[in-house]
Amino acid sequence: MSLNVNRAVTDQFYRYKMPRLLAKVEGSGNGIKTVIINMVEIGKSLCRPPTYPTKFFGCELGAQTQFDFKNNRFIVNGSHDANKLQDLLDIFIKKYVLCPECDNPETFLIVKKGNIGQRCIACGHVGIVDLRHKLSTFIIKNPPEHDPRSVGSSKTERKGKKSQNKQQNGEGDACQEEEDFGDDDDEEWSVDTSEEAIRERMGDLSGGAKGLTLNDDLEKTGQERLDIFYKFVKAKKAGGDLKGCDKEFLVEAERLDVKDKGPLILAELLLDEQVLTQLKQHQYHFLRLLNDNPKGQKYFLNGLEQLIALHAKSLVPKVPSILKAVYDLDLIDEDVILTWAAKPSKKYVSKEVMQQIHEKAAPFIKWLKEAEEEESSEDEVVVAFSNRGGAGLKVETTEPKKASAAQPATPAAKEDDFDIDDI
Repeated sequence: MSLNVNRAVTDQFYRYKMPRLLAKVEGSGNGIKTVIINMVEIGKSLCRPPTYPTKFFGCELGAQTQFDFKNNRFIVNGSHDANKLQDLLDIFIKKYVLCPECDNPETFLIVKKGNIGQRCIACGHVGIVDLRHKLSTFIIKNPPEHDPRSVGSSKTERKGKKSQNKQQNGEGDACQEEEDFGDDDDEEWSVDTSEEAIRERMGDLSGGAKGLTLNDDLEKTGQERLDIFYKFVKAKKAGGDLKGCDKEFLVEAERLDVKDKGPLILAELLLDEQVLTQLKQHQYHFLRLLNDNPKGQKYFLNGLEQLIALHAKSLVPKVPSILKAVYDLDLIDEDVILTWAAKPSKKYVSKEVMQQIHEKAAPFIKWLKEAEEEESSEDEVVVAFSNRGGAGLKVETTEPKKASAAQPATPAAKEDDFDIDDI
């Protein structure tokens, strides 16, 4: 059974869902413990590592926590009721997931210089997470993985974080940590339940009809659900204005359970011979489905293969530029690209076209394996305290450094002249 991420929202068509927390008590006496069975799934629905809510439970309950990454077991020592843990999860969501500005759970965290920055994709809000809770200390020591929406992070920085995560996840034994719990500092919040917002989600269907449609669609075959998603995206494109449709694409893909293959549809409908320009133009439409989704990224590469095959004469020479564009825009992770390059497939294109694509991709793949650290252009969150009109907290964003003359032109600027040695 799924619940609204914000359980204060009673709208049954609220787009943000999470599974109900399932807990199992094991052991007895001093060895009794509570295992959150589906913490991995909960973490994915909240776009947070499963260790964060687990550690939050430990902080609130004054209990030790254990993370067994190998077996996906997330444990809180002691016997704890699932309903109580669900209520604590609501507090965690309020403090570390929901945007304080628009109340949408579309935020991601950035740990920098001892602070935890929070950015919202939905409204653009930038703020600082309350550091008084003990979980904040844990987050600073165990920052989340690099978020693809933070465009411009250096390749070496990404490699370092991936190496750190692999080392952490590779530990077979359960790692046990303990922290004191801090004070709960709840804040008031609300959600947009206006008629306009509800009407946008429901379309022209009545509540009952919409519910039937949801159930019926999930009973259809995978291909039928992909066809429905195709028609949905095509209709939005025909409307002429795709601004803001990125969230709708994600909601519809998740509703139809086609998030992994959805990028195939987006590549077909949103891209053509002007792919290098369109990738940047539709970056967030793709990010919604590709973020933290290696399988979806693989399908997206397959969609690019089909696109290149369709416009082979003009796009085959631009294969290195296309791959560099999706890499620089953080649409595709480095590991996914390297896996794709190591295992060419004829599933989506002919053998001849496949060979042409991979031959052209070879210089970029070589660079990807050997490239040195590049200058990061990620915006910095700067916290400035102002005494004007009383004490207040002002969040500013610094502009990224301008590229020097020695830096290479972007793919969009040099589509036909891609020199890997100039990178």
